[in-house]
Amino acid sequence: MLVAVMMTPREAWTDQRLDDLNKKVDEGFARVDADIRELRGEVKDLRVEMNSRFDGQKDEMNGRFNGLKDEMNSQVDGLRGEMNKRFDSLNRTLIVAVVGSNATIVAALIGVNAF
Repeated sequence: MLVAVMMTPREAWTDQRLDDLNKKVDEGFARVDADIRELRGEVKDLRVEMNSRFDGQKDEMNGRFNGLKDEMNSQVDGLRGEMNKRFDSLNRTLIVAVVGSNATIVAALIGVNAF
């Protein structure tokens, strides 16, 4: 089946129309390229501003982190000392219990042998 297509003068792609389309496409890409260049400049400016702000606060942030580290270390040292005291107390309690139970056993053995 053969379909005939009729082209009106508006639908014909003349060299002039193709040149106009080519010009519009080139202008569009030129605008996009300019927008991208502008955006790159803004991002670069923002990066410079952020770096300058960060550099200005770097010493303050380092000081805060060092202060937190020192505080955590002192708290851990305090907990370590408290744990050592409790373990020492537990050891003394166990020694007293073992000595006391051994003395009880020895006394019981002596008592059994004496009678």
